[in-house]
Amino acid sequence: MTVNAPIRAGEVLGKVVDRSHIGALVGVLLDRGFTVAGPTKSDAAISYAEIDSIDDLPAGWTDHQEPGTYRLVRRDDDALFGYVGGQTSWKRFLYPPHSELLHIRRHDDGSLDFSEPAPENRRYAFIGVRGCELAAIAIQDTVFLDSGYVDRTYEAKRRDLFLVAVNCAVVGGTCFCASMGTGPECTDGFDVVLTEVIDRHRHEFVCRSGTVAGAEVLALLPGRIATEDDLATVAGIIETSAASMGRDLDTRGLPELLAERQDHPRWDEVATRCLACTNCTLACPTCFCSTTEDVAALDASGGTRSRRWDSCFTMDFSSLHGAPVRHSIKSRYRQWLTHKLSGWHEQFGTSGCVGCGRCITWCPVGIDITKEAAAIRREVGT
Repeated sequence: MTVNAPIRAGEVLGKVVDRSHIGALVGVLLDRGFTVAGPTKSDAAISYAEIDSIDDLPAGWTDHQEPGTYRLVRRDDDALFGYVGGQTSWKRFLYPPHSELLHIRRHDDGSLDFSEPAPENRRYAFIGVRGCELAAIAIQDTVFLDSGYVDRTYEAKRRDLFLVAVNCAVVGGTCFCASMGTGPECTDGFDVVLTEVIDRHRHEFVCRSGTVAGAEVLALLPGRIATEDDLATVAGIIETSAASMGRDLDTRGLPELLAERQDHPRWDEVATRCLACTNCTLACPTCFCSTTEDVAALDASGGTRSRRWDSCFTMDFSSLHGAPVRHSIKSRYRQWLTHKLSGWHEQFGTSGCVGCGRCITWCPVGIDITKEAAAIRREVGT
């Protein structure tokens, strides 16, 4: 995987770009051959999709998020990034819900040819990536690139990825990135980071580069050099956001606590509410469970093996020798939460949760991962 070179001393470029000129950013990226994706307003929600200009962004919209609740609300300004997080994550671009793995062709003599699909050659640029989402991409890098096996589909899409991050000026009712150390400030993993500043007298973006490629892009945008006052404004926005989190999660000793409490009665209680609908895993920016399926041509001339997203909440996911190992909703919810907050540490060296809150917002019955963990901690007396 090609990674944009980090900034060296003296190369960090701080620039303030007026709202009227920020659209040049998309133009520069398109001119450099990137397929640009960003937040859009679609089907009464914020979703990530390919965009052609800054006009595709959800100007003037915010989202209200609580457990099992999501709705768009009009702001009293034209903020481009005045929402919390999209209903989908960037995962679907780098690790698509469905991808072809193998093509099989049968010749007249009965011999078979096996070939991999040609890798996608599009270079992506993402605009509007939050701190928690940068952390999620870093986690999937570990899973798909740095765990002893390189996933070629992911590698092809991750290669040369250009990331325009956004420091959060708005937080939601289900956000808890501050607890997980992943936000609201974007600290690394980006090429360019923006902070949107709006008051009675201005609407502008304080921009900073994190890589040489990012500095090159910012150098092409009209604007002025950022001052100490601009940087102080950014620090104030981040501080306010960090203090406004809708949720928090006490992570002290949590992996060990969950690993030791596999028979805790709380698992039975949450199982009475959980629908095993898989929404939490599909909305999660780090979950990576998948299955494969084979489709043969009707004339037996060949076939295709594909990979599609799966979930540990489905009955068949743990099926061995014709029967599921985790046959109850209790066991499946326990598997998900303990893997995310406990087992992930042993496997990959970090938590599998970045505190984005999507699993809480998009759970139809509003199950809250932070409350479930807290209930186990509280009832244990720790």
